[in-house]
Amino acid sequence: MASGAASTWGAGLWSVGLGYSGAVTDLVNAGGGRLVLAGTPIGDVAYVTEALRAALAGADVIAAEDTRRFADLCRRAGMTHQAKVVSYFEGNESARTPDLVARLVDGATVVLVTDAGMPSVSDPGFRLVRAAIDAGVAVSAVPGPSAVLTALAVSGLDCDRFCFEGFLPRKAGPRRARLAALASEERTMIFFEAPHRLADFLDDAASGFGADRSAAICRELTKTYEEVIRGPLSQLADWAHGEVRGEITVVIAGAQPPQLGVDDLIPQVNARIAAGEKRSAAVAAVAASARVDRRELYDAVLRG
Repeated sequence: MASGAASTWGAGLWSVGLGYSGAVTDLVNAGGGRLVLAGTPIGDVAYVTEALRAALAGADVIAAEDTRRFADLCRRAGMTHQAKVVSYFEGNESARTPDLVARLVDGATVVLVTDAGMPSVSDPGFRLVRAAIDAGVAVSAVPGPSAVLTALAVSGLDCDRFCFEGFLPRKAGPRRARLAALASEERTMIFFEAPHRLADFLDDAASGFGADRSAAICRELTKTYEEVIRGPLSQLADWAHGEVRGEITVVIAGAQPPQLGVDDLIPQVNARIAAGEKRSAAVAAVAASARVDRRELYDAVLRG
């Protein structure tokens, strides 16, 4: 367990107090081994944070998804560090995780960075986080830009409730099956997709969700050639059949909830009444949930 960190056992839960005092350097200098998940810019290096600089400067080991890209980021952003840099990507994370955990247990500060955005979000990281937690090592994060939230914010679609689906299967059959399972999802959906598969993905989405479902293609977010194309899925699919380059995030509106008439809602009201709720309260709750006129529903219940 990391020294200098307070632990609390109880009811099957274990919490590690990180002892921050408010300074960004406390992310790496509080003492003891610690895994720091460090968000990196999704494009423009201007979005490098002071917290990221401090985390890298205080690291003993930096695990990078691509060591060459990480070196280039440091060069362009003017970031310096004295840490040992090791590669940590999909192909070697199973083999490399035990060594990194051993270093953490011995008291090292390991900072994990991926090519863009937050580690673990469609990137390496989860395996190391889980192993570090199981070993009793403190895990913290330096938040950074996220293509998921950035695309959602600029899409113009409902942001109140959303789900992240990441990359769907590459093969057409499994991809269409997954989209069919999401056809009734009412939350706004966010996907990652490769440029050369975008047209096929959008064709399948238009077929599974309906050609008129609203969506947005967010390309090269925060970069020089950033572009956001909004419209119905059928039109976006037509656009994607041209030449598409860059990092792609797709945001698709959720399904509209079925519109029920007041007569369809009577069983819901009766069920609440049978459970002991007063009629007026039951009508009010169901009417608010279904967004229908309360008085109209009340009259329908009396008639029924």
